[in-house]
Amino acid sequence: MTVSTAAIDIDTAASQSGFEQHIDASEIRVDARTLQPSEELKEAMIEEEGVRLTVYRDVAGYPTVGVGHLVLASDNLAVGERISEDRALRFFERDLAKAKRVVVDLVGDVRLYQHEFDALVDLAFNVGEGTLSPDKSPRLNAAIAARDHDKMVEELSYHHAKGSVANGLVYRSERRANIFVDAEYADPRAIDA
Repeated sequence: MTVSTAAIDIDTAASQSGFEQHIDASEIRVDARTLQPSEELKEAMIEEEGVRLTVYRDVAGYPTVGVGHLVLASDNLAVGERISEDRALRFFERDLAKAKRVVVDLVGDVRLYQHEFDALVDLAFNVGEGTLSPDKSPRLNAAIAARDHDKMVEELSYHHAKGSVANGLVYRSERRANIFVDAEYADPRAIDA
């Protein structure tokens, strides 16, 4: 799908004049810097990650808590410790903000639909910034540089944790691709059942 020149001109003129205009990012690709993770994405991520208030080790063995929050030294938490729901929510919002910054840095001036942005935010949240670097994800970076949205979706799959295929990551990648291509946020496991 292509964006009409008129739509681009309206968006560009609005941003240059300082006049903020509501543009529906489900119907037109926009500057990623103007987007926020959608509520649909947040619900899908919570469904994928779960909400765990006790620090545990994820499939890769990393201490994790809340909604897939990788425990940092600055969090002062150890495996087995509990946190409040409020703290889990704060971690989630902070991690989402970081994933958004990673996506904005990654895509630069490539325009995205809301659902494409959401899929990339999920990817950044799930695999981390380092995994999306040009060295570790050269084909994704090349697809973004070429503004090739079809190639981008081909690079959204990450199935391995600590060198082994993790079934949860296989489904997560399928869900991410469905979000990117069709704005379909539903769990593919529920559809397959």
